[in-house]
Amino acid sequence: MSETLSGWLRQQRQSRSWAAAEMARQLRDAATAAGDVLPASDTLIAMIRRWERGAGVSERYRLYYCRVFGITVEQFGCDQPSQKCSAGTVATAVTPGQAVEGPVLHSAGPVARSDVPPEPFVAYGGSWDHDPGMSWITREVLMAAHESSEHAERAEHREIGDATLEQLRADVIRLSRDSMTGEPWLLFLEMRRVRNRLHAALDRRLWPRDAAELYLLLGCLSDLAAVAAAALGYTSAAEELIRAGWAYATVIDHRPLMAHLRLQLASICFWDEQPRQALDLAASGLSYLADGPTATHLHVKYARAAARLGDGDGARRAISAAADARERGPGDEILELGGEFGLSLATQHYFAGSALAELDDALDDAARELDEAASLYAAGPAPGEQHWFGGRALADIDRAAIRLRAGGLDDAVTVLEPVLSLPRGQRITALTSRVVRVRTELAQPIYRGSAQARELDERIEQFRRETIVADLHSLPGGSA
Repeated sequence: MSETLSGWLRQQRQSRSWAAAEMARQLRDAATAAGDVLPASDTLIAMIRRWERGAGVSERYRLYYCRVFGITVEQFGCDQPSQKCSAGTVATAVTPGQAVEGPVLHSAGPVARSDVPPEPFVAYGGSWDHDPGMSWITREVLMAAHESSEHAERAEHREIGDATLEQLRADVIRLSRDSMTGEPWLLFLEMRRVRNRLHAALDRRLWPRDAAELYLLLGCLSDLAAVAAAALGYTSAAEELIRAGWAYATVIDHRPLMAHLRLQLASICFWDEQPRQALDLAASGLSYLADGPTATHLHVKYARAAARLGDGDGARRAISAAADARERGPGDEILELGGEFGLSLATQHYFAGSALAELDDALDDAARELDEAASLYAAGPAPGEQHWFGGRALADIDRAAIRLRAGGLDDAVTVLEPVLSLPRGQRITALTSRVVRVRTELAQPIYRGSAQARELDERIEQFRRETIVADLHSLPGGSA
């Protein structure tokens, strides 16, 4: 369509003081009177705006414009209502809602320039045409082509841009990486804000690939929010968030995300004293992803649950399988997000040591794995890795418990000092529950009457009282 015709359409609408929404309503009324059904209002408004910016108007909509404006087909696009756009044509007035009784002739020349060759005029619905001798097949083919073009115009409409998608993805990546060192409560609030933006985005008109990307981000964010909720002690809420993430992963059939969600739920069940459920979930996760760091993570989670259930051989096999899976595995879309979705070598050694620490006949092996984890944590993350503050603290708790079992009270106090000095915002539930293992060792007969042991026990008790949840309950509106 030429600039002249696009401007004419806009001028005709504005001269009647009609907004685009009113123009859409008028066109729909004209179509309804002719027995036709037009697209939804938002789509039709978008089409009107495109026409007024220079997009081509099909014969179907030109007819309805003429009916709405009360002009003839020859006058479509003319500056004056009484003017014909070309001499020698017959003008038949068309009023709003009036049916067309007979053939309406085109002007000798087109109203507006077009980049495509002129085609025979076919009214939408095929009730009349420019050439009375046109075959029924020709008319049906042309109608199908026009309908497909109009449907494609609606399909290409998209209410989200690449910049918005990139920002939402960047938000999820940032939250994943901040989860390694940040305070769970503050992170949870930010996760909820980003989740609300993702929900709003899904309510817009989207291309299929846009919807798939948003479902993936929502699944990942549900995973992160579950980790934060569990860290705050709300395991039921964490499980519900994992189930929400699983629904999104299922919609897009994203197996790496499914594997990671199984992993997180296994971890939540383990800390909630459900080791058998944790074992089954870890095994289920491996059915979705058998290689790579996520599979390694699933193997060590399986090892820890197996050891808690007394299956030492199963735990050792899983630890060995974890090392093999890490070497075999390629990267995937979930690992690329980094942070919570990765697994550092230090944390892998921590999980292996933590599993072996459950077995009475594997304390030496457990100590070696945990000391290796502590050494790697102290050296800092390797390229492409991030270290989780909780992993280092949990490794130190298990190291202290093993030292105490061997009679090394002084060593245990030194190892546990960084843990007991953590800020309150990082005193997650996993730490406050795991540190009970140290108190159990301090209760052994060898430490009765020791002032140093009693002082350490008192510090641990204070540490457990000053948890994140205790701080939250002190806020206005906090629950008891």
